[in-house]
Amino acid sequence: MNVTATPAPARQPAVDPNAAIRAGYAKQYPRQLWWFLATFIALVSILNVLSWAIAKYSSGRSRTQTQSRGTEAGRSPSERRFSWRHLPSAVVNAYRVVAFRYTLRFGQSYALNFAEVFVTCAYITAIFTWEFVNTTTLSGDKLSYTYWSSRAGAIGASQFPLITALGTKNNVVAYITGISYDKLNYVHRMVARVVFVLLWVHGGSKISSLVPAAYDEWFVRLGLTTLIAFTVLILVSLRPVRAQAYEVFYFVHSLTVLIILLGAYFHTNNKHVGSYVWPTFLIWGLDRALRLGRLVYYNYHYFGFSASSQRLDASVELLSPHFVRLHLQRPPHFRWTPGQTAFLTMPTVSGFPFEAHPFTIASVDERYQLVGSETPSSSDLEKSAGDSPAADVAPFWNELTFLINVREGFTKRVARVAEKGEKVKVLVDGPYGSPPNLDNDDTVVLIAGGSGISFTLSTFLGVLSHVQNGKSKCRRILFIWAIREVEHVDWISHTLGKALGLAPAGIDISIRIFVTSGNGAALHQSQALGEDDSVKSVSEGTVVGKSRPPSLLDYPAVQMTNGRPELAAILQEEVDASDGRLSVTGAHFSLSL
Repeated sequence: MNVTATPAPARQPAVDPNAAIRAGYAKQYPRQLWWFLATFIALVSILNVLSWAIAKYSSGRSRTQTQSRGTEAGRSPSERRFSWRHLPSAVVNAYRVVAFRYTLRFGQSYALNFAEVFVTCAYITAIFTWEFVNTTTLSGDKLSYTYWSSRAGAIGASQFPLITALGTKNNVVAYITGISYDKLNYVHRMVARVVFVLLWVHGGSKISSLVPAAYDEWFVRLGLTTLIAFTVLILVSLRPVRAQAYEVFYFVHSLTVLIILLGAYFHTNNKHVGSYVWPTFLIWGLDRALRLGRLVYYNYHYFGFSASSQRLDASVELLSPHFVRLHLQRPPHFRWTPGQTAFLTMPTVSGFPFEAHPFTIASVDERYQLVGSETPSSSDLEKSAGDSPAADVAPFWNELTFLINVREGFTKRVARVAEKGEKVKVLVDGPYGSPPNLDNDDTVVLIAGGSGISFTLSTFLGVLSHVQNGKSKCRRILFIWAIREVEHVDWISHTLGKALGLAPAGIDISIRIFVTSGNGAALHQSQALGEDDSVKSVSEGTVVGKSRPPSLLDYPAVQMTNGRPELAAILQEEVDASDGRLSVTGAHFSLSL
């Protein structure tokens, strides 16, 4: 009798009871993190609106009180009395002081204000809380890598849209929070570096647990490639590299970001979480489309063959071995606020065809014309070419003027063009940035060093224009500029002189220039040339004498000294003398007191 053996049924692999829990957490926690971030952004937006409303309300009451007091009192501080209606404004000002005035320094070149420190700590805490919470298995093993390993990848991938949005110039976060894109750029770098660490937590745990055969899988190799590209990007984005080799950073950044996003999408899509990555392409594409549209809209003359396109070429002047002044006629429809920046593309100078560099606009447009100054026409500008005062003054009203610090790469090539006396074709994109609103401040302190004068000068001209038009309640302006050499004053001397000559009555202006080179002989000679008895004070209502071309030092409002400014002592003096709202503004900061 034949007996047929029946094969034993195949054993089913044991089901891991932790698998469903791990998968649920990996899907749920990235969403919870996004709800937390959205709530934080909404809170910042609400605080921004409340701050604007409080400032608007306070300015209305302050202007009424100022008008009732009259302007005869000068700057004598009035008796300060406590009032409950001043409490909201005091709270806002106290928050600004704590958040933006106090800084923590790291080494010689890194400094973070308290607002940046708080955002950084809050983000790191949130990321790693959701990463390592509930990582105990059902059997009691704590911090099991099977829980946090894959979760790290999912959370990291979920942050890609945020990193991309914070890095774009047309920034949705900037629009709803009122924080300009350049200030959010720190958050962009910070989030990218935290996510970089998180992705290496994910990748490192996988590398340590994978068998050699696993590297034959295409999505594993793609994940490693993405991590390597991310590592290269983090290294070249460090401040010393960005500062000394910006063009290297620009090229590597563009290339590695493309590799990272493509690699991250296909790697995560294999695990069904690619939905976090593909929106980054939409965000990036929308930003580029808007920038391209603006570029064509503002520079359409360049794309034609009319003779007018030649007149739109920029003039480049070498002010010193380290500074270049570039100015061009304002493109049609281009308007900007003092202190904003524009991206300049120079196809004949740039190392890459579409390479764009941001520069602060040192001039103001026709909306900020001072009474008595006229918008220069094209013919006037051509006639004023040369070294005349008119040639120095004209570009700062209704033209686009930039004071460029010469370093390596792009700016050095611009300096070579200036040495040859050639013109250069420039495409303008912008404006960008959200300069502080100083209309509600009784005292405005402006601080600049070197090329930072671009921001400070345009802001100074804008404040004077608003005071003259009754849009600002400012009664005093303190203008502080630290320069290396006395000759640097010539960059803007005629423009400042014209502004002082047209300054509205009743505003106290003090311009303090500090020469840090220690060249006392040159400073003494400059001051001697500035002495002229025929020149009277602007506040006395007289005009500059016509015995010779006016010098900036002819104005008693201007004081020039050797050495570095003692900012702490100067600001304390202003605070003690001020009886109203005081703001301190520089190229990279703004503070109201």
